[in-house]
Amino acid sequence: MERAHSLLLNEEACSQLREPQRAEFVFEWLRFLKKLLPATDRADVKQTQKRLVEQLTAVLTSSPGPPTRLLLGQCLALVYRVGDSLMSSLTVDRCNDIIRSKDDSPSFLPTRLAAVACLGALYEQLGRLLINSFKETVANLLKAIKSAESQGRCEIMLCIERILKGLGVSAVSCHRDIYKAARTCLTDRSMAVRCAAAKCLLELQREAVFLWSSELENVATLCYRAFEGSNYDVRVSISKLLGTLFASALEPRQVIAPRPGSKRNSLQEVMELLSSGFLRGGAGFLRASGDMLKGTSSVSRDVRVGITQTCVVFVSILGGAWLESNFSCLLSLLMEWVSHTRATQYPTEAVSCRCCVSFILRATLGTLLGEKAQIAAAKEICQIISKQKRVMDAALHDGNMETRVSPADVAASQHILVCTLLELGSLLQDLSSTAAPLLQDTSIGLLDTVISVLLHPSASARLAAAWCLRCVAIGMPAQVAVLLDRCTERLNALKSCPEAVAGYSAAIAALLGAVQLCPLGISHSKGKAVMNLAEDLLRSAAQNSRISIQRTQGGWLLLSALSTLGPTVMEHYLPRLLLLWKCAFPPSVKDVENEVRRGDSFTWQVTLEGRSGVLCAMKSLVVHCKDLLTDDVISRLLPLLSCAVTLLTQLPSIIKSYGNQIKNAATVFRLRVYEILTLLQPKTYEESFGIVLKQLLNDLTGPEITACAELNLLPSLCCSQDLALLGPGLQDVDQHYIEEQLRGGGSGGGTLEHNPFTIFEKNQEVPTPLPPASALIAAAVQLFGVIFPHLGIQQRAQILEQFCEFVRQLKGARQQTVQIHVAAAFCCTLKCLASSRRELGPEEVQRPALSLLLGALEGSNPLLRCMAAEGLARLVQVLNDPSITVSITLMSFDKLKTARDAITRTGHALALGTVYRYLSGISSPQYISACVGVLFTLSQDSTSPEVQMWALHALSMVVDLAGPLYHSHLEASFTLVLRLLLSTPHTHAEVQQSLGRSLNALITSMGPDLQGESAGVCAVRTSCLVGCAVMQDSQDCLVQAQAISCLQQLHMFAPRFVNLASLVPSLCINLCSSYLSLRRAVVACLRQLAQREVVEVSEHAVALVKELPRRDNSQLDVTIKEVGLEGALFSLLDRESDPQLCRDIQETLVHMMSSAAESNLAHWLKLCKDVLSASADSAAAASVETQQEEDGDRYDDSSAFHAKSESSGPFNNLRWSTRVFSMECVCRIIAQCENGVPAHFNMALAQEQRLHESTDFLVLHLADLIRMAFMAATDHSDQLRLAGLQTLLVVIRKFSNVPEPEFPGHVILEQYQANVGAALRPAFHVDAPPNVTAKACQVCSAWIASGVISDLRDLRRVHQLLASSLAKVQVGRDVPCQLYNESTFTMETLAVLKAWAEVYITAVQGSRQRESPGSHLQQPCEEGGTAGPAGAGLLKLVQTDLATLSRLWLAALQDHALLTLPQQYYSQLPSTGGSFYTAETVEQARPHYHSAWATILHATALWLNSTEFIIVDEGPANLSRPVTPTSMGQSASMSSVKSPEDVNTDRLHLILGISVEFLCSPHSGEQLETINSCLQALQALLEVPWPRSKVGNDQALSVELLSVLHRLIVTRESPSIQLAVLELVSQIVCAAQEHVKEKRHSAEVDDGAAEKETVPEFGEGRDTGGLVPGQSLVFGALELCLCTLVRKLPQLSPKLAGSPTGRGGQTCSLSNTDCRLVTSAVAILSELPSICSPEGSVSVLPTVLYLLLGVLREAMKGSVGAESGQLGPGILQALRTVLTSPMSRAEKSRGAWTELLQSALHTLLESWSTDKMEPGVDEVTMLTSLTIFLLYSTAEVTTVEPLKTRCIQTFRAGLESKDPIVLSKSYQLLVSLFQGPEPIARPFILALGGCLVSQLEEVEKSRPQGPAELQAVQDAIRALEALVFAADETNRPQLVAVLLPILISLLLDENALASAPAASRSLHESALRDLMRIGPQNSAVFKALMASAPHMKARLEAAVKGNQESVNTKAQVPRVISKNTPSIQLKINFL
Repeated sequence: MERAHSLLLNEEACSQLREPQRAEFVFEWLRFLKKLLPATDRADVKQTQKRLVEQLTAVLTSSPGPPTRLLLGQCLALVYRVGDSLMSSLTVDRCNDIIRSKDDSPSFLPTRLAAVACLGALYEQLGRLLINSFKETVANLLKAIKSAESQGRCEIMLCIERILKGLGVSAVSCHRDIYKAARTCLTDRSMAVRCAAAKCLLELQREAVFLWSSELENVATLCYRAFEGSNYDVRVSISKLLGTLFASALEPRQVIAPRPGSKRNSLQEVMELLSSGFLRGGAGFLRASGDMLKGTSSVSRDVRVGITQTCVVFVSILGGAWLESNFSCLLSLLMEWVSHTRATQYPTEAVSCRCCVSFILRATLGTLLGEKAQIAAAKEICQIISKQKRVMDAALHDGNMETRVSPADVAASQHILVCTLLELGSLLQDLSSTAAPLLQDTSIGLLDTVISVLLHPSASARLAAAWCLRCVAIGMPAQVAVLLDRCTERLNALKSCPEAVAGYSAAIAALLGAVQLCPLGISHSKGKAVMNLAEDLLRSAAQNSRISIQRTQGGWLLLSALSTLGPTVMEHYLPRLLLLWKCAFPPSVKDVENEVRRGDSFTWQVTLEGRSGVLCAMKSLVVHCKDLLTDDVISRLLPLLSCAVTLLTQLPSIIKSYGNQIKNAATVFRLRVYEILTLLQPKTYEESFGIVLKQLLNDLTGPEITACAELNLLPSLCCSQDLALLGPGLQDVDQHYIEEQLRGGGSGGGTLEHNPFTIFEKNQEVPTPLPPASALIAAAVQLFGVIFPHLGIQQRAQILEQFCEFVRQLKGARQQTVQIHVAAAFCCTLKCLASSRRELGPEEVQRPALSLLLGALEGSNPLLRCMAAEGLARLVQVLNDPSITVSITLMSFDKLKTARDAITRTGHALALGTVYRYLSGISSPQYISACVGVLFTLSQDSTSPEVQMWALHALSMVVDLAGPLYHSHLEASFTLVLRLLLSTPHTHAEVQQSLGRSLNALITSMGPDLQGESAGVCAVRTSCLVGCAVMQDSQDCLVQAQAISCLQQLHMFAPRFVNLASLVPSLCINLCSSYLSLRRAVVACLRQLAQREVVEVSEHAVALVKELPRRDNSQLDVTIKEVGLEGALFSLLDRESDPQLCRDIQETLVHMMSSAAESNLAHWLKLCKDVLSASADSAAAASVETQQEEDGDRYDDSSAFHAKSESSGPFNNLRWSTRVFSMECVCRIIAQCENGVPAHFNMALAQEQRLHESTDFLVLHLADLIRMAFMAATDHSDQLRLAGLQTLLVVIRKFSNVPEPEFPGHVILEQYQANVGAALRPAFHVDAPPNVTAKACQVCSAWIASGVISDLRDLRRVHQLLASSLAKVQVGRDVPCQLYNESTFTMETLAVLKAWAEVYITAVQGSRQRESPGSHLQQPCEEGGTAGPAGAGLLKLVQTDLATLSRLWLAALQDHALLTLPQQYYSQLPSTGGSFYTAETVEQARPHYHSAWATILHATALWLNSTEFIIVDEGPANLSRPVTPTSMGQSASMSSVKSPEDVNTDRLHLILGISVEFLCSPHSGEQLETINSCLQALQALLEVPWPRSKVGNDQALSVELLSVLHRLIVTRESPSIQLAVLELVSQIVCAAQEHVKEKRHSAEVDDGAAEKETVPEFGEGRDTGGLVPGQSLVFGALELCLCTLVRKLPQLSPKLAGSPTGRGGQTCSLSNTDCRLVTSAVAILSELPSICSPEGSVSVLPTVLYLLLGVLREAMKGSVGAESGQLGPGILQALRTVLTSPMSRAEKSRGAWTELLQSALHTLLESWSTDKMEPGVDEVTMLTSLTIFLLYSTAEVTTVEPLKTRCIQTFRAGLESKDPIVLSKSYQLLVSLFQGPEPIARPFILALGGCLVSQLEEVEKSRPQGPAELQAVQDAIRALEALVFAADETNRPQLVAVLLPILISLLLDENALASAPAASRSLHESALRDLMRIGPQNSAVFKALMASAPHMKARLEAAVKGNQESVNTKAQVPRVISKNTPSIQLKINFL
């Protein structure tokens, strides 16, 4: 294919190829040429132009395929446009000659069509250059069209459209002729020709004014005729044409010269034209009057649906502003349509018309208008409703018979009311809480108006009003309770009015249904009221026959709706409900048979109505309250069901006796029986199978069947993939709401009055239940499917034989109906068998089953064939027998070989594709080869496009199911698909769609192999790209969608080869396509591209808009130009209603953001801000916010804070849901920046980096973030308020610590406090929903706790909001009118308590920080300023409410404790509920407690810590109701008698219990904050003596706590948690220590001093020394410490030391935190012996010492990294603690301790001797540890040989060290030793004294050079001094005589002093000071020395004199400096 990439066609390469490849080669060359020509130099083109034109003409005459001819025309036109255009007329003449040619052979047709296509392209590109030949060309084309076949007619129409486009106004002379030709084509029998003619006329109307002026009526009539018998594409095309013409007629785009007698069309005339079409079909006078005479004047549904779409197009073109100003006109027109007698003479027609009108209202109001305009429209609609109601009321209440209302008027009124009420409901539901002002507007009284319709005589109007109220409730959940109360009250008042009973009961049912969609729910009391009301209605039904039916139906409707509230509500009413059910049926089956003889037609109607209601209530209970269906309940249902089933058999005789008036009631009853039986387990009603089956067979095959409901039955039983064969599926078009009308068949569309019981179902859109007869068939099919698997084999075979027999015997339409019913029933059975994994049965069942399916597979209905193919797949799955599967496929192969009719071939072809669908793919290569052979042949049968389509669809499924086995056929398949794509005519779009599906399957099958570079793969890849290009050029939108989908697959597997430069523009152009499928494909593709190449995609999109010609600019292009592709996606998101598409758009935007937001921050934030500001309300909010800005703020002048006017933004009137999404995007952007560079959250850094590089940072946009959060938080929409508050919360959390560079000591958020306060205030308003208030509480606590504000006055504003909510909580559940479910009170209360808890925790921590030593030094550097005065002030603020809060917190914790009890203790829960939840809302309350308890627990623990468990009589402080935490389920009166000790114990156990239960729970996903809160709470408790004593006393509790903590430290890696755990363990050990000490102390006191040796018995280990694992606190603590140490230092474990995990010889670097962990663990270890008995301490000591020495050794080796400097002191402290333990001196353990400590010392010395050769060994630590041993252990330990000697040797080695630091430390330690006890000091003085003296004598010769050496010498002097003073008084003078000469030797003379280095000078000074100090103390020795050594005396004198002079010099210097110091000392630090 690379050889095709040249300017001229490579004829040599082309001639070597076979025919199919040649077509592909030529197409690829043309594709390349089309891209190359615009980029080629004009001179080069001119040079080769002649040859190029010859080649192109040769292609033209060689019968090119449809895609090739299109491309050929474009290339020819480009050649002339880029090169020399003079010769173009020759080509035009050539094309005209071809068209004129008399050759009519099929082989010449492609050439003729190519000539037509080329003409179109030439004129389109060259335009007026060809003006001379234009008339001749048009005349030629119009002449040719008369004799052309459908392809020719279609191509000529498209050609003329292009000619008109190219010539524009110059073509005016031919406009009339073209119009005449197009008129004929517009009603052509070929649908493709109609579409082409519509496109041609659409282009013509741009210049041909007469089309939308003088000829408008004729064109309209013509279009109405074109709608008749049309398909979807035709309706879309013609509605677009007609809508555009009407819009042009009303608002001309060009000025028309006024002609005599002509006038401009008014809106009225356009409306009349639309009306004539809608009501009369637009037929001429004669036709219409003829129809009237014949009585067949109804308009076809095609026409009505077409006109409906036209109306939508017409309004959409005129736009939202036009609609706003002309809405009342449009509304009155639509109301006229829907109330006209011609449109409503038959019920089905009336329903159809209502659907059309509803669609127009929804499609215009719902998408074109902004929220304000929608509110205005809702008012307008409301006025129409009240007007209708007034007319009706006047007519009903007027006594004059002549003016009484006629049935026709009621009908007209009801249709108007249904349409208006449903639209009003939709508007209100869409507007949600933004519509609140509408309800408050008393001038229109919306709710009163709607409620008044509930009394309308027509059922449909009443139900529509009920539905409208339900929509109000969903949109504004606060209205649910109000409306329920109102309707209940009215129903009670008007019980005797039949309309009122029916209307209000429907309204209550609808409102109960709405509760399912309202997360905040309703109060449980409402359910009780409804139950009472329903019971009352049912009991009083028999009192008044006039309203019996209404009361019965109303009562059961209410009970059915009540079940939707769920099992927690219904369990209270179940006994009453069962009783009511029982009363409605006779006691036994016999009584049913006796009943038939009694009663009349009316009583039977009431009875059947009542029993249908019972069954409906049962069904509702089964669906919504499955948990309540215990065996007992089901056993009570069964007798009632048996009676109902028996009554089924009696119905025919009852109908016979009482006439047809009860026929409908009987049908509904049968339907209800079937519905409830379908939902129950068939086993339960097995004895009734016989009767039920008989009824089912009668319903499916009986003589009463009238219409066939195929479209309601079959699609659900077909595979969704196969439904694509039947054209665009209903779910795939925007107009599905009205297109459904055309598919509904004779049964008509569904409507609410067919089944009022659907009004409470969980739907967003109004339900459309089918008429009872159609619904009955569907229910029968479902029930048959459920029962059949439970029948015996013989019965199964019998029934299936019967089915086959019925189908064989019947003829005509009836046979087709029965066949559809029985096949559907059997397919449903197979589905049930497959899902329950049951078997079908032996051969006798299989034979008729197969026969039934094969018969259906050859049925004339395509839907039936689809279902039969799916049925075969299910049959094969159920049988699961390969031999049967093979025999079925062979049967299909045989049929396909012999059959010639399309029906058989399509059915069996599809069967080949589907048969393996549920068998996990095709595993037989032979089957694949056979399939490929047959399907290839069928797909090339160009005589039958239908066969081609089905065969290709089957092929795509075979490819999917075959997987890798298909690879051998891939090349052939690609060739076939491409060949067909290049040759299939455009008129057969359905074949192209199937080709697209096949290509998609083939690309998927190839997968990543498409990236290969081999010749074969390259060829396949090119085929894919060529195929996609062909489909992209198609006129059919669904084919284009397939192309995009294929390119998406290709991009997934081989992204390099997909050219985004051509793909992205095609995506952008189709983003606003009128075809939903195409938009879905576009967005799905963009979603994928956005994950990889966002930047390229965005650039290509913007580039496309710049290149587009002016006339094609749509609103979308303008949006892309202004705000990029992402902006266009936001606009699209706002307009779309398809949920899947909306999700895809959101995901695309999220992907784009995640890739591009950080790099293009300003753009994305501005985009989100524009989206948020795109409503009038937000603009107002922004201006309010501007006024609230405080003076002097830094950003005050910034334009960011001044609201733009609404029109200046790129978006207009966006919906609240889009704006909510934009706020979610802002939160995502912040989260994304968090993972980016630190400058995003650091103003100083951001400003600095901004100077050097042009990057953007989030902190620079803080003003915008706050402003957006404020705008959202103060919006009318509750959802937007929640999103705004969430954003505010995120901003506070992320930016609270960012300092303000210009004002040191302040944070950047400080200047926005007014905004934050203003954003929060509305959320605490009385009317604010609880979820908004709860979220605002969270923001409040975050704001207060963030420490942003240091001024208490500022803080008080937000604090007051929290205080108001606390007051609200105290009033609690006693509020008289509750709008929401009780669980919302729980949610709000806990949110408030949690917020206060967070504030309290922050306040306490702040005050502790200030109190802790050293905090004053850190204060100035603190960023957040939390340690400022706010900490103390905050605590004061909270203190006032603390008494109340503590009680509420304890109450909440007690509730939480009860709710976390295991299920077996549920019976012990209080029957009334807890403090903050009710018994009914336990399940809903749980999540709220789950999110709040940890913070509350921490706060409560801190409070208890602060009170130290001293109970103060707080009294009812600030409590309007006493909330006392009851004692774990006991009554409050009991707890009030408890002693303070008991209360405290309860509180302690409550907190311990909750904490331990949580920490034990196995949920690994728990938040780390929760665990931290728990641990901190426990720490706070154990800081207080009383709880410590409790824990210390209770060994079992301590051990339990330790085991929980051990588990925690093993399972959590977080350092903060591990540190907290160790801190807690330390506290537990401390508690145990205190306990042991106390017991020992009390024993000493009791026993007296005499028996002291018996005292230390207390502690673990007792007499034996044994520690029992699981019961021993010491053992548990040891385990935990060992675990911590070994994880950080694996070298400690002998097992791990050599293993790879132990990192044997390697050094493992410990972080700062690791060191803290190790130190904590070691500290705990050292305390353990003190809580043991003497024997116990002996057991523990070896382990403790082993671990201590192990850690010490690692610290000495320096193998634990650089930061281990802090390890040493901790270990040494621990060692000291062990050595000083009282156990080492206790009599019973002293000996053992001495031995063990000697061993430890030995080990220490041994390890030193082995390690000291290693580099980096810490000698200092070693020497220090030895010193600790020597000083703190008993003398027996260290004075033993050889330990003593080795210790001395170690010190000697230290003294000989070359390292001055080691020397220095050695001397320091010697000081301690020399001053130690005599047995220790003596040997060391004797051994090391001489060494010390000699070293000091050496100093005179080598004086210290640096500070370290100086320090060593000074420390040596200290040591010698210590030695001197350690001696006896008698020997001391001799030693002083040694010391003084050494000190004098260190002095310098005057000359040397001046030039000496600093170290020497310092040494000189310190020696002089020592001499001055020691000399006078020992004056005798000093004098004797001076006298004996004159040189020393001289030296000393010189030194003293020199020192005196230097002191005098220094004294003069400060006076000079002091002049610079300020004279006034400031008291306050203003920084």
